[in-house]
Amino acid sequence: MFTSFHAMIPSDAELASQALTEEGNYRFPSFSASDAVTLGLSLRKRFRASSRHSKGKGLVISIQTIAGHTLFACTVGDLGHPAGVGDVSLDSWTSVDSMVGVVRQTGHSSYYVEKSMSAMGKSAKQLGIQGDYIIHGGAFPIWLDNAHCCPIAVVACYSGSTQEDHHLVVTTVRDYLHKINKSEGARMSASSVLGTEMHAPLPSVPIRESTVSSYQRVEVRQFTSE
Repeated sequence: MFTSFHAMIPSDAELASQALTEEGNYRFPSFSASDAVTLGLSLRKRFRASSRHSKGKGLVISIQTIAGHTLFACTVGDLGHPAGVGDVSLDSWTSVDSMVGVVRQTGHSSYYVEKSMSAMGKSAKQLGIQGDYIIHGGAFPIWLDNAHCCPIAVVACYSGSTQEDHHLVVTTVRDYLHKINKSEGARMSASSVLGTEMHAPLPSVPIRESTVSSYQRVEVRQFTSE
């Protein structure tokens, strides 16, 4: 029983491989400041609806360009709330900035780096990561489809749970990309239909000789009577 349960738990190497696959699959056609705000608000909404938030967990969210410009920042919870409900601290923002720094240096999600370190039994310094960084899941690179040199931005969140923070970011990015692709597909389909209609031949309308002749006779009679 215990053997089969242990077999169900993925190894750190498997988790690292899965995180790497996610980076390859979830790439953006473009990414603007408006996208950052929409993505950040989606993260906030999803976390507020989670059981973690209802149990008193807080969250900090940061979306930055790879150069370090802030596109979105948000706190879910209160800083130093006396009741500890949804509480966050200044250390939360320090952790997020550190996680973003890991993505900037490596080009990979902080969760991938964390699990790779654990799988290989190496430290951050041994992997070439310079600086005193907190290696914690929750920071994810924003890659563009047509730009392979480096990520364009980083989306990160921190609540203290490395796996859950990573899962929150990845699922939100995945669903946002699905929504973009669905909208783009609908737009392309509408454009295709419109183009077909514009190039379709106009239907021919048969001319009824009797009607035309009758109309002409009426005009003639009118002018004759005058």
